[in-house]
Amino acid sequence: MTSIFDWMAAARPKTLGAAIAPVAVGCALAAKITGKLDWTLALCTLGSCGALQIATNFFNDALDSIKGADTHERIGPRRITASGAASAGSVKGAAWLMLVLATLLAVPLFEARGLPILFIGIPSLYFSFGYTGGPLPLAYRGLGELFVILFFGLIAVTGTAFVQTGEWYVAAVVAGFQIGCLSTVLIAVNNLRDVNEDRQTGKRTLAVRLGVGFARAEIVLLIIAAHAAGFYWVGEGWERAFTLPLVTLPIGLFVAWRVIAEPPSRGHNRLLAMSGGQLLIFAALMCWGILKAKDAMP
Repeated sequence: MTSIFDWMAAARPKTLGAAIAPVAVGCALAAKITGKLDWTLALCTLGSCGALQIATNFFNDALDSIKGADTHERIGPRRITASGAASAGSVKGAAWLMLVLATLLAVPLFEARGLPILFIGIPSLYFSFGYTGGPLPLAYRGLGELFVILFFGLIAVTGTAFVQTGEWYVAAVVAGFQIGCLSTVLIAVNNLRDVNEDRQTGKRTLAVRLGVGFARAEIVLLIIAAHAAGFYWVGEGWERAFTLPLVTLPIGLFVAWRVIAEPPSRGHNRLLAMSGGQLLIFAALMCWGILKAKDAMP
């Protein structure tokens, strides 16, 4: 029988910062720009994004097992479908329930802002499944990183700010890029760790397509880009939005050093957890820096 702990593990809590961080930053921007925050819309946005993230993880758990991408040689965390703790059908069913929940939580967002929410929401719902499934599974075509930086970075931050204000902001695009880069570090570390298994099972991630050297360079560049883009805030007079997140740079540099020094192994699980922690702390400090910035709007 599948336990609650199995389902919690399948939700992959180490990755959930990718849903929390962009919503928090988008809400901080909106609150600073307008001087107010609609908490109902904020919580619905957070709940919908979180449900999408969990649905993506559930689909990934079930479909990777069906396709043979998760084997007994797996060095990543245990997957409940591949381990036999739950059937693929039940895990996919849980994923579809998460998509229903995400849709229901998005109804107030649609009522508040109309058609743009559909233009954001419908692709998000599809690619939650299409990341691993469908006729063109992104994770199997080396497009996983692009999916994350777009949907858990740029779209999530700009969309959250739009839900709150009804406007689109350049500042939200920059913040979305920064959060998207650090969110993409999670999948890049994951793909580097699994590169040998993925190569054997035909899962053509970027790490498989372009090699371990590229995967390592990608992780380093994503970490650097997330911080370097913060110079935008200095130019706009919001220096704290740049300087406060720099506190997390040592974490990123440690992760970068270890992915270069270590061969793909179980040790990357610890680096994945550290990257998730960096993302959340970075986002929290960015929110603080935004809220403490001067009144001028970027």
